[in-house]
Amino acid sequence: MNELVHYQQERGIATVTLDSPENRNALSRRLVAELRAAIERAMAEPSVRAIVLTGTGTTFCSGADLKEQLAANQTGAATGPAGGGVPDVIRLIRNGPKPVVARVNGHARAGGIGLIAAADIAVAPEDATFAFSEVRVGVVPAIIAVPIMEKVGRTAVAELFLSGQTFDARRAAAIGLLTRAVPAAEVDAAVREYVEALLLASPAALAACKELIRTVPGAPFDQALAWAAEFSARMFASEDAREGMAAFLEKRKPRWQEV
Repeated sequence: MNELVHYQQERGIATVTLDSPENRNALSRRLVAELRAAIERAMAEPSVRAIVLTGTGTTFCSGADLKEQLAANQTGAATGPAGGGVPDVIRLIRNGPKPVVARVNGHARAGGIGLIAAADIAVAPEDATFAFSEVRVGVVPAIIAVPIMEKVGRTAVAELFLSGQTFDARRAAAIGLLTRAVPAAEVDAAVREYVEALLLASPAALAACKELIRTVPGAPFDQALAWAAEFSARMFASEDAREGMAAFLEKRKPRWQEV
C-alpha cells in the first residue's frame, strides 16, 4: 500500500508531504493518521530543527474526505474530522517545539486551511485560492476555527465562514492567514529563506518563542507581563543563552543544544 504522507529529513529539516493527489490531498482517516505519525516523528527527533509541510499536485489540501464522511453519515457513524484525528494534528503543529513552515503548493479548502493556520509560517503562490466551503455542504468549520481565529480577525472570519466565497493568496496574506504570497516560481526560495533563518537559531529559543506566542495573546496585561518577566529570566539563565552570547562576543558560530 502506497504511503499517503512522505517523510524526508535532510540538514536538520524534516519535510512532510501530503501525497494523495487523486482526491486533492483530502483529510481521509488514513492520511490524517499518517500525517500525525510524521509530525510526531519530526517533533520527537532531536536532530530536526524545523518542519516543512507541503503537498503534491495543484492542491495543498481540500479538507475533509467527503466520500468517507458521507459513508460514515449513512451508517450512523459520522464524527466528522474530530473522529479522524484532525484536532490532534492541529495541536501537534501548533504546540510542538519545532517551528512548522507550510509550503502551500496550491489551492486549499476547509480543513486544509486549518493546517496552514496551525503552522508558524506559511508561504503560498499568488495564484493559489482558498475557501471555507463547509457551509455549502451543510457543515461548519468548527475545529479549524480555533487556529484560524488566533490569526484572522473576527470581521474577515465572519465574511469568509458565512459566505464560503473563494479568496486569493494575497487576501489570505492581508488578513494574516499566510505569512507571504509570492509568485509561484518564488515559493521555494521564500521557504528556503525562512528555513535557513530557523537553522541559525537556538532550537530551545525557537520552542520558547512558540510558547510565548501561544501564551501572551489574550492574557490579562499584568499577568502576561509577570509571566513574561519570569520566562525571560529563565531563558537568559539557560545553557543556550550562555552559549549564544559567548559565541556572539567571540565571533564564532554557536553550538546549540538539541531539543
